[in-house]
Order: sequence, then structure tokens, then C-alpha cells
Amino acid sequence: MPAYAILGAQWGDEGKGKIIDYLSRRADIVARFSGGNNAGHTVINDLGNFSLHLVPCGVFSDGVMNVIGNGVVVDPDVLIEEMEALQRGGIDISHSLMISERAHLIMPYHVMLDTLAETRRGNQAIGTTGKGIGPAYSDKTSRTGIRAADILDIETLKVRLESVLPFTNDILEKIYEIEPVSIDSILEKSEYWRNRLGSFIKPVGRYVHDTLDSGGTVVLEGAQGILLDLDHGTYPFVTSSSPTIGGASTGLAIQPRQITNVLGIFKAYNTRVGSGPFPTELFDNVGEGIRTIAKEFGTTTGRARRIGWFDGVLARYSNRINGYTSAVITRLDVLDHLDSINICVGYKLDGEILDEPPGGVAALEKCLPVYETLEGWDTPTAGISEVSKLPINARVYVDRLQELIGCPVDIISTGPHRDHTIMVRDILAS
Repeated sequence: MPAYAILGAQWGDEGKGKIIDYLSRRADIVARFSGGNNAGHTVINDLGNFSLHLVPCGVFSDGVMNVIGNGVVVDPDVLIEEMEALQRGGIDISHSLMISERAHLIMPYHVMLDTLAETRRGNQAIGTTGKGIGPAYSDKTSRTGIRAADILDIETLKVRLESVLPFTNDILEKIYEIEPVSIDSILEKSEYWRNRLGSFIKPVGRYVHDTLDSGGTVVLEGAQGILLDLDHGTYPFVTSSSPTIGGASTGLAIQPRQITNVLGIFKAYNTRVGSGPFPTELFDNVGEGIRTIAKEFGTTTGRARRIGWFDGVLARYSNRINGYTSAVITRLDVLDHLDSINICVGYKLDGEILDEPPGGVAALEKCLPVYETLEGWDTPTAGISEVSKLPINARVYVDRLQELIGCPVDIISTGPHRDHTIMVRDILAS
């Protein structure tokens, strides 16, 4: 059986957690492949209301192995805290979680460096979550990172830290003028992490590959969205990893040909957290109303999300990069009772109409949206689970989004609960 990739098709916060939870009931593995605890997935099902940041969303389905891949950067303290919270909620993951031995760890000094750097930027701040994600990926790239496997051998880790910490401490002391990090404190932490997480650290890549080879079904859990991708997003206001389909392959050590279905998750409108260009952003009562109804506040940061109309230009671009076999529209119910709804179908820049976003952030900030207006609907869509019961105008809206994205809409979410879902086409049967 193939792997099914579930990707954020906008700036993240599209509702991937719910869709992954919904589909994981028929999977053998749910595997997270990128990002860190800067991402947050909310899952509401019969077991309760959960916010996950590192543990994959398959933990609520029996018989599913949940995998944290090599492309993820893991804050061990956050992971332990999350595991304990699940345990308190009655979710036993003692035999259903694996951490790649090749996954890099977010060390305490990464969190310090992240916060200090963002503060130093002042008005030019990128809008990071301050979780240490960027510095951890930077160390990975510069070959000074610490992998999960490293904490299994404390003596060898000590030797490695003796070569890594002097440079890090130079930055802390000479640039930020704060106290250096003690190697003993890091080793003490690492021993604690080894005792708590050591049994979960395994050769994940081989396990996922073997499952696929034996006919198993693997759901690849994306984090954040393509518009935050380091290469293809609104750089420099992006994350430090690759939330694209390419990241799914490298972040789990599986072959691209094994990924035969790619689901792009689109919110029925657009949101963004932090700084960066946002052509369809709303600054009026409509935007505030959507934010209030949808409770658009970050799962990880609690920050109010910026609100905008659906951007068809960015949706086409997203599909071109990731090649979606299916689109999923979430939060359709949030638009209930709006008299009219705008959709961005093009950009106007210096008198020219564009059908693809410019690569430069300065040019994108100057783009003016070209809108198409559709009629809203009076009958609520909230909780509907059959496509035939959608109001006519809601169906027209979804059909127009499908046309703009350039692939079929196979799932529509009409509420936060697992069961508030319309399966237009059974993608796992294809």
C-alpha cells in the first residue's frame, strides 16, 4: 500500500490535526516528518479535546504506530510533558510511539538563542515562536547538532558537547552578554531524557520502509504549511524546515515513488500568524467576526491569527509545488451566514495582473488582490456529514475553490469534531 501525505497548503493552522485523526483509523503508521513544537495540532474526538505539538495525531486510534521522523527537531522536555498529558487523558502510548534515532534535539541553549535573536531584531522580527526551532536546524546544517541517538551514550555525548558548547557560549557571552551554559547541566538533562525516552528511540526509517513494503498504510503528517517553507514560502518570514512533499520524503527516509496520494489541506479562508506579506488580509469587522467565531488563536503561541479571504493565486501555486491528488476544505462552517464571500483570483502589481505570486517579499507586499464575489448561504453547514445536504451556495463556493486549486475537493470539514466531516470521495480506497 502507498503512503498518504497530508500537507498544510497555506500558512499552517489549516486543520490538519482533525483530518489526520479522521484518516488514521485506517492506517498502520502515522508519521510526522518536519518541524518541531512550533506547530500545533488540535484534535477533538470522543476521547476529548487535545492539543499536540510533537506526538503524531494517530495516538487516538487503536493499533497505529506513531512515528517522529528524522526531519523533526524534538524538544525532549516538551515531548515528555506531552506524553504525560496524554497519559493523564487515558491515552497509553507506551507501545505506540517511536522517535527516529536521527532526529535532532532542541537543546536548552537553542531556546535561549532563538529568544535572544528575535528580541535583537526588534521591528524586523520574523515572528518565530521562540521554541528553539531555527537554532536547532541551524546546528543541524552546520553539523554541530545533537541527535536523539547521542543521548543513549552519555560519555560520547560529553566529548561532543565539549567541542560544540565553546562556540555557543561565545555567542551567549560576547554577543548577548549573558552567562554561558554549563556542560554539566546539559549532561544532567540528557541523562534524564535518556531514562525517559531511550526506549522510544529507534531506527524509524527502516520501520516505515518495511511497513510500506509489506503492504501497510502510512499517513505522513505534515506540520505548518507550504507558504512557510524555507525555499518556497514567503521568505524570510518562513520556518526553518520543509513542510512540502519533498520534506516528507527526506524527513522519513522513504522513496518518493511510495507517496502516491498527496492531500492539500486548505482552510475555507486564509489565516497567518506572525509577520510577513498577506495580500487578502482583512482589517474590518468581517475579519474580526471570522476570528471571533473560529477562535483563531495559535495552538502553540496563543497569538491572534491574521484573517483574510481565500487566496486562489497562492492555492494554485501551492498545488503546483506539491501536486495534490486531493484537496481538503476545512472550516467551511465558519463562513455560514455571511451575505457575500470574496475569493482572490489574481494579483494586480504595477498595472499588471498576475496569476502566480512573485518570488520577492517586497513585490508580494505590493500586490493588490483581484476579487471575485460569491453569494453566501443562510442555512448552516455546521456538523453536516453528507455532501448532498450542503446549501447550494456553499457547494458553489467549494466548487469554485476546487477550480482555482486545480484538483478535486474530496473532503470537506464542517466542524471541529472528527465526525463533522464530509467524505466526497473515499481517498483511502483509491
